[in-house]
Order: sequence, then C-alpha cells, then structure tokens
Amino acid sequence: MRHLFSTLLLTLLVINVFSQRITREEYIRKWQLLAIEEMNRSGIPASITMAQGCLESGNGNSELSLKSNNHFGIKCKKSWKGKKVYYDDDRKNECFRSYRTVEDSYIDHTNFLMQNQRYASLFQLKHTDYKGWAKGLKKAGYATAHDYDKRLIRIIEENKLYRLDKKMTFNQIEVQTAHNVLDTDTSGKLTITPFNSHEVTKFNRVKAVVAQKGDTYEILAQELGLKDWELYKFNDQRPGYRPVPNEVVYIKPKKNKTQKNKLTHRVQEGETMHYISQLYGIKLKPLYRRNGLKKGQQPRPGQVIYLRKKK
Repeated sequence: MRHLFSTLLLTLLVINVFSQRITREEYIRKWQLLAIEEMNRSGIPASITMAQGCLESGNGNSELSLKSNNHFGIKCKKSWKGKKVYYDDDRKNECFRSYRTVEDSYIDHTNFLMQNQRYASLFQLKHTDYKGWAKGLKKAGYATAHDYDKRLIRIIEENKLYRLDKKMTFNQIEVQTAHNVLDTDTSGKLTITPFNSHEVTKFNRVKAVVAQKGDTYEILAQELGLKDWELYKFNDQRPGYRPVPNEVVYIKPKKNKTQKNKLTHRVQEGETMHYISQLYGIKLKPLYRRNGLKKGQQPRPGQVIYLRKKK
C-alpha cells in the first residue's frame, strides 16, 4: 500500500509540473536578457537565439527543456563530454545534451554555433540581420524542417524580438541582468531601471556595484570601506577617472580568466580590450597577453578574443 501511495504521489507531482505551462510572452520575458548577453559575446542576434529557444523548447514547456534544461534541441555529437539524455526525434532513442542550468544551455548554444565551421559564414552578417541568420541556419542544416527559417522569422516579427538586437552597452545589460527587468515604455523602446542604492552583486564571481550619477571612485571607496586606489586598480583605470551612471565598478580584483563555458568573445564595432575585460570581469593585462596583443592595442571587429586560453 505504501508503494502504491508513493507511486501515485510521484505521478501527481509530475503531472503538476508539466501542467504549469508558461506562455511565449512569459518565456521571452524570463530569458531575453540572457539572449542579449550572448549576443554581445558572439554577435548572434538576440532575436534569433530567443526565437530558437521558443521554437525548440516549446516556450520552455517541452520535456527536454524541463528535465534536461536543453532549450535548443542540441544533440550530443562526438565532441560532447557532458551529461546525456535519450529521446525519439528524427530517429528513435537519439542522444541529446543535458545541462545543469538553463543559462548553461544558452551559453552552449552560442559556443555550438561559434565553434562549428558550417555556421562560420553567418558571423559575417550583421547582428541586426535576423532574416539572413534565419535563412543561414536553415541552409546550414540546424533543423530538418523545410520552413525552419520562416518559423523563426514569424516568431521574431509577431513578438517584435528584433528590438532586442539594438546594440546595447555593457553597462545597460548588466543593470538589467541584476534587476531581471527589461521593459518597454509607451514608445515601444527598450528601457532599464537603475539601482536605487549601491547594491553589491557579482559578475564572473567578482563583487561589484553599479555607479550612480555623481559617483566617484573616492565616494564609492569611502562608502564601501576601501581605498580609492584599490578601485582604480580593480577596474584597470587611471587615477582621476570618473565612472558614468550605470557603469559596473568592481570592488574586488577581477579574475585572470572566465568560467569554463565562456571561452571566446567575437568583437563588435567600437569594442575595446578594456570593454571586454570589464564585460567578463577578467583582468586586462592577462587578456592582452593571452591574445598576443600589446598594451593599448585594440582588436578588430569580427576578431575572436580568447577569454581563457588560446587553442
């Protein structure tokens, strides 16, 4: 009887989990910041990542996404060393990648496209060319559906996801990520909500705050019990530099390298080595050294910057 009760309880719990379906709008609102963050790392349009996530995961409601956090239907392939799960797809009992978190799935989706030669030509397109990317993914064989590109474009246009592709600064993105808020004003433009106080958060496991209007490193240092020279050093800035509102200020030394799942960054127009250093919370000096660049030398648009070590 106890075994029967336990089985019934487990069945009810599973039914309850799968019955709590979320809408496409809720899915987009929940994960759009992650898509924007990955766009800034790679150049893959956030609209494309978001549309693929919606389509491949059934708006986060598919069994593969709920049980294995796989939101992009990526199969194992020979190179995959992580956890695996098996489902019937094009063939019976096919191997799919399983992730610890949804964030890991989004990061691996970016890495999968960046490291696979069949998608290399897509990175010559602008990050605002979602139609070109959709057609390119279909042509490269990302999915077997004959109208895969049309499905992605329809999702993007019906939900106005192309708004996510507008070039956004690192500071704006980090503030949004910390708040988990990305909203639209009456004109339909993307907006952010800044911090009301110097709340301590973390980027790449490094403690940081977000600067407000009128802040200086001296003011922040006094409030946080630090020396002003420490903030200049932690953020690779010269004495006298003043942070702008919404700028991330690290209050602990940055790391020498990123986490294992963030290996490279594809440079966008106007990005500097210091920008990339701040974006990932890694020290500027080893970043130069790792990429064979001299101090002050800047990368070219489209160049791949190694965040951990060069292969």
